[in-house]
This record gives sequence, C-alpha cells and structure tokens, in this order.
Amino acid sequence: MKARLSTFWIGLAVVTGLYLAFLVALIGATATYTSPHHLWAALNSPEIRYSTGLSIVTCTASALLALLLAVPVGYLLSRGRFPGKEWLDAALDIPIVLPPMVVGLCLLIFFQTGAGQLIERAIPFTYTVYGVVLAQFVIGVAFAVRTMRGVFDHLSSRPEDVAMTLGCSRGQAVWLVTLPAARRGMFAAFSIAWARSLGEFGPILVFAGATRMKTEVLPTSVFIELSVGRLEAAVAVSLLMVALALVVLVAVRLAGEKL
Repeated sequence: MKARLSTFWIGLAVVTGLYLAFLVALIGATATYTSPHHLWAALNSPEIRYSTGLSIVTCTASALLALLLAVPVGYLLSRGRFPGKEWLDAALDIPIVLPPMVVGLCLLIFFQTGAGQLIERAIPFTYTVYGVVLAQFVIGVAFAVRTMRGVFDHLSSRPEDVAMTLGCSRGQAVWLVTLPAARRGMFAAFSIAWARSLGEFGPILVFAGATRMKTEVLPTSVFIELSVGRLEAAVAVSLLMVALALVVLVAVRLAGEKL
C-alpha cells in the first residue's frame, strides 16, 4: 500500500515538475534572447515609459472600480436567496468565457447606440484612456466577483447574525463585521483584477486603440513593437509584464489568500 501510495505521489510530482519546467523554459528562453543593455535601452524609451505609467494608472483605476462592484455583487451571490440566482451567476461569467476581441467589439458597438453616444457626451470612452479603463474593468470585474463570492462563502455568517441581534441593521453588520473580516479577500480580488487588467489586449485594441503616447499600454506596446520588427523591445516589455505579474502573485500569497 505504501509503495503504491508513493508511486502515486511521485507520478503527480513528475507531472507538476514537467509543467513547471516548461513554464520556466519559456520565460528563461525569452529572458536570454536579449542582453541587459538592450533590455534597459528598450525600457528607457519614452514610448515604453509612457505605456508603463499608463498601464499602472489604468490597471489600478479599473481594479478599484472592479472591487467596488465585486464586494456587493459577491455578497449577493453568496448570502442572497432569490429566484433566478443561477442565471445571474452564469450571466456574470460572460466576460470570462467571451473571446476578448468580442468584448471590445461589443463595447465599440454599444457606444455607437443612442445611449452610448449620450454617455460619450459626458465622458468620451471610444479611443481614449477612459476606454482603456473600461475595457480592463469589464474583464477584471468578472474575476473579482468570483473571488469575493468565494471569500463570503468561506466566512461564517454567525458574527453578522449576532451583530444584528444586538441592534445592527444588515448594512451595519456587513460594514462593521463582515467587511473587516474579508479584507484579505478584498485585497486578493483587487490584485486579481489588477493582474487581469495588466494582460488585457483584445478589448483595448478594438475599443481604445493602440495610439502611441495616448492609449498605449504594455500589451499594446508588445503588439506595436512586433509590428515594426523591434523584437528585442517586445521581449523587454514582455519581461516587464512577467515581473509585474509575479509581484502581484507574491503579494497575494503574502496576504494569506490563495487564488
């Protein structure tokens, strides 16, 4: 029995190790393609510095907006009991399963309608930085909602119920008891939305464009550099995105939340 058990776990370890080795080989091959000198020169160009700064700003803005929506929606899906809940749950996953290009196309078409044009008069979204934030938000919020629902599912409702027996309303109990207990989960939801926003390309390209020094973010920088034959610059931006993603993942792990 022990021998069979050991063989089982060894098999799992081998499969995991092979997959990890494949990922490391991909990143390692990319990292060794260029020299540190060329890497620094590419990252120090005005265009890449602009896209890096814009990516950080837009990802942070879209992740904050995603978190603001994910907290109430995640709570509703976790604690609410109402007809059609399963359909609502499925509908909220639409941005996850739709091809990214389709999301961008849907945004572009919506803002050609009467309602969309009315919104555009107040805040221009199409082919603007606001459009970048909106495209990132549409994708990131779906992952943030999934995360927050899981957080509320794992939190006991007993402290909240006790607070209500002591005179708190449901809203007060959630604000004073549940949200403080969910703070690590909220950080994880924000981080996941941020990381997803960082890697979004299709919706941004279709809806906001890839105009240099205007709506250019890191994923579109990779596309632009590849399109003009600057492979080393594309590699440099790709490695920067890998580094930023690793920082986010490590931060989530250190906060004690598992993705």
